[in-house]
Amino acid sequence: MPSPEKDPLLGLIERHGIRPTANRLLIARALANQSRPLSMNELELTLETIDKSVISRTLALFREQHLVHVLEDGSDSLRYELCHSCHEDRDDDMHVHFHCQGCGRTFCLEELPLPPITLPEGYQPHTANYMVKGLCPDCRK
Repeated sequence: MPSPEKDPLLGLIERHGIRPTANRLLIARALANQSRPLSMNELELTLETIDKSVISRTLALFREQHLVHVLEDGSDSLRYELCHSCHEDRDDDMHVHFHCQGCGRTFCLEELPLPPITLPEGYQPHTANYMVKGLCPDCRK
């Protein structure tokens, strides 16, 4: 297995307190290689050699250790993307997402940070999911 200095993804996994295994690296790499969040079904199709239960358990571990963001885009399936932030109490890489109602894909709009939200006194936020819905450029044609 490559060293964390030579493989940034391996270093990211270890910084999140996860013991890297071959399957965990494959799942994390599949998420890293996409420019958009993936559903469980999309991961299964991408990783045909890994059992569905292994993918599910790994995503649960990644979620528990804050290595993935979990997005709800209204399509009745969760989508996952790598979290490059290593802070348990704050997320430095949260951004706006766009769900295309034509093709069903969800896109990261990383150049658009989440707008600041001020909650009433007594509320403590843990996560925020800013999802814009409409048609992507391909579907508008």
